[in-house]
Parts: sequence; structure tokens; C-alpha cells
Amino acid sequence: MSVTVITYDRSMGRWEPNARGRLEQAALALYRERGFEQVTVTEIAGRAGLTERTFFRHYADKREVLFGGSSALQELLVRAVTEAPEASAPIDVVVAALAAAGAQLEERRDLARQRQAIIDANPELQERELVKLATFATALAGALRERGVSEPAASLTGQAGIAVFRVAFERWVNDIGQRGLPELIRESFDELKALTAGT
Repeated sequence: MSVTVITYDRSMGRWEPNARGRLEQAALALYRERGFEQVTVTEIAGRAGLTERTFFRHYADKREVLFGGSSALQELLVRAVTEAPEASAPIDVVVAALAAAGAQLEERRDLARQRQAIIDANPELQERELVKLATFATALAGALRERGVSEPAASLTGQAGIAVFRVAFERWVNDIGQRGLPELIRESFDELKALTAGT
């Protein structure tokens, strides 16, 4: 009986370790160096040491490198609202959900700063960011309605939550003191409550 030895060409690798992370790092570096508009998918894949085909297995286009985690973050927000104690007030439920999302983002502060600088420099990306945040607000409102919160309270709470999140996030990426995003989210909500209470 003979034994057949199968060898693989390394350039044809079926599995690329941390391909998604490598593509993200390469894209962010190129966007910072040359600007988002000037960078191609081919260049991103090349910088990461991967193929265009691998890029498209992970991202639909070069914008999605900056927005690829949106679905997971939205799922986390909805789950946090769904699993919150029944007796909690809608605004407190949203604050807790956003703080949970903030805790997840804490691990990626440097990347968040890089990403935000790229978005701030490009009107098309700013528009995409606003669409993402509007989607989050809609998802929060839907999750609140599932908890029995009526309209317009559910939509108002979802929209207010995302407005406060935006302010807290901007403070977080620019905060020299390195305070945590969950802390800034809660602080921003407290400021909003004080404002609406007229104090």
C-alpha cells in the first residue's frame, strides 16, 4: 500500500490568521496616510498580506471596514434592553444598554480614535455614521416597544439615548483624562436629566 503525501502551497492558504484584524489595521493605516477616498481595496488587502477575495469575505466594501462591528453592537443594545429588569424605567434601561455597549468599546479606544478621525474628515463617512446611529435609535425604540413602552415614549427614549451616546462618545475619544465611556454615558444622561428638570 502506498501513501500519498499532500502538500499545500502557502500562497493558497485556506485560513488566514486574524485576517479581519489585519485588514482593519491595514485600512486604518492607509486611510490615515492617504485619505479614505484615495485608498483601494487592492491596496488594503496588499498591505495586510491578503488577497482581494479575502477582503470581500470579511467586508462588503472599504467603508465597511469602519462600520463592520455595527450589527454586533446593535444586537448587544437590543439584548440589554430585552433582558433589563421589568420594573426599570425606559430611560434607565437605555442608559444601562448604552453603558454595556460602551464597556465593549472600551477595549478598542485607540482604534475608535483613529476611526473617528477618518470619519470626521469625510462627509460620505459622516453620513454613513449618522445612518448607523439612526438604526441604533430605531432598534432601541423597537426593543422598548417589545417591553410594552408606548409611542411616542419608546421613540423619544431611543432617540434621546443615541443623542446622549454621541455626545459621550465624542468626549471619550477626545478625553485626555482617559475616563471610561460607560462613565461618560451615565454622566451625560445625568446632565440631560438635570437640564430637563430645570436645575
